[in-house]
Amino acid sequence: MALMQPRDLTGTVVAITGASAGIGRATAEACVAAGARVAVGARRLERLEELADDLGRDSVECVEMDVRRPADNARLVQAALDRFGRLDSVVPNVGIGSYGSILHMSDDEVADMVDTNVTGTVHTVRAALPHLLEQGEGDIVIVASVASFRGGADEAVYAATKFAQQGLAGSLDRELREKGIRVSTVNPAGVETEFAIGHGRTEGDPALAEYLRPEQVAHAVLTVLQQPRSMRTQSWAFWPMGQQS
Repeated sequence: MALMQPRDLTGTVVAITGASAGIGRATAEACVAAGARVAVGARRLERLEELADDLGRDSVECVEMDVRRPADNARLVQAALDRFGRLDSVVPNVGIGSYGSILHMSDDEVADMVDTNVTGTVHTVRAALPHLLEQGEGDIVIVASVASFRGGADEAVYAATKFAQQGLAGSLDRELREKGIRVSTVNPAGVETEFAIGHGRTEGDPALAEYLRPEQVAHAVLTVLQQPRSMRTQSWAFWPMGQQS
C-alpha cells in the first residue's frame, strides 16, 4: 500500500548536532547510508572531519559549533543551505549527563547541563525552523531520554532537562503540525557511548555492555524520518532487553 511505503530520504538534507561521536555520529552514518546529505556540528572539528572522510565529502558538511550559542546554530543551518541548497530535517542531539545526588554537582555544572540540554535544543530548533516553514514541511527529531518520563534516583538535574525537552517537543508538535512540520522525540535508555564517563559512569564498566548501542538509537531516528508524511511519531521510548524500565 502507498500509505505504508517508507519515505525515501535520497537527496534530503539533515542537520545533526553533537555529531562527533556516539549517537550523533551514528545518526549521520545512518542518514548518509539512506541517501541523505548531512550538515554535522560539534565542538570537536577534527572528529567531524574524520567522519566526513569516512562517509564521503560529497555528502557531509562540517561545522565547529557550540549549541549554547545561537549564532553557532545559525551557522550550522546556513552551512547546510549554502552547501546543499536546502534543509529538510534537524536532529538536536547534543546532551551532557551526570549521575549522583542533586547536591554533588557544582553550580557551574548544573548551569552548563541546563544550558546545553535545554537552551541548546531551543537554539537549534529556532535556527532551523524558518527554513523548514519556508519549504512547507520538515522534521524535528529531538534525542531525549527515558529519563524524560521517569527520572532515576541518581539523575535529578539530568531528568529535569529531559522533561523540558519532552515539553518543548509536545508544544512544538501542537504549534507546527498544521504547518507540515513533524516534531518527535526518541527516548533511549542507557547507551554505550562516551556520555557521562567520569560523571557517574566509568569507562570499561561491564554494565555498559548491557546498554543500547548508538546504532540502535540512530535506527530509531532514521525510522522516524522515513515515516510516510501522512503520519508522525510524537515520542518513542525504548530499552535494551537486559535493562529494567
